[in-house]
Amino acid sequence: MPEPGTTAVVIALPDAAPLLEAAWRVDPALVRRGVPAHVSLLYPFVPESALTDQDEQGVRSLAARFPAADLRLEEVVTASGFVAVTVPGLQPIVDAFRGQWPGLRPYWGRFGARPAAHVTVAMGADDPAAAAHVRAAIGSLLPLDTRAAAVQLVGLTEEGWQPRFTVPLGVPEGP
Repeated sequence: MPEPGTTAVVIALPDAAPLLEAAWRVDPALVRRGVPAHVSLLYPFVPESALTDQDEQGVRSLAARFPAADLRLEEVVTASGFVAVTVPGLQPIVDAFRGQWPGLRPYWGRFGARPAAHVTVAMGADDPAAAAHVRAAIGSLLPLDTRAAAVQLVGLTEEGWQPRFTVPLGVPEGP
């Protein structure tokens, strides 16, 4: 589990909240409460104690390079205790963020060098029956249309994940 001071760069997908709610109805312990449906662009990101203005500017600049996007969520995947829905439309931006900070290993390397862009729906679904129930519950909600509109830099505090800033996709910064 991450510790306070951990940061992440994410795209929130509020329209995907019903997926997390469906998993929660199967087993509340499988869903991280207080964490909205999102795609992690880079997690973990630079630790808060080492975060620089250059890192923050890098996040803002990359977000400006990619337009907001309408997305269709369709495919459920399961692996090593979690259930997720892939978001292939965001893979280019995920790859750009990972390329900008090549020394950071996504998910500490747990899912390989290049995990696919996804919304995590359930974690800790080590029981195959629980994973199957979650998969069935969210499968009935797909396909699901959503929109990626902004990038957030978030940090973990004692009170949970908190946004540090939000920047719209595809909007260049002013002079």
